[in-house]
Amino acid sequence: MDELLLSKIRLGVIAELIASEWVAFSELQRATQTTNGNLGAHLAKLVDAGYVLEEKAFVDRRPQTRYRLTGTGRNAFVRHVEKMQAILKAGAS
Repeated sequence: MDELLLSKIRLGVIAELIASEWVAFSELQRATQTTNGNLGAHLAKLVDAGYVLEEKAFVDRRPQTRYRLTGTGRNAFVRHVEKMQAILKAGAS
């Protein structure tokens, strides 16, 4: 299993990003129900691993950071889910 995706918050971030092109930091914070600092730390790990792309810009003269899932992140998530399914299948036997 992918150790980066064993975190509830990081897995929640990936789940939000998988269905969207770009997601703002504030939207991810609402979805994961965590603090700015905690979410920022988890996002930094995903960005450093190449799973998530970060883009900073100004919108109406206010800073905005948004994120999107990379191909590497999508593949890691798919492999993680496949391994979880294999564990469940083995347990049902």
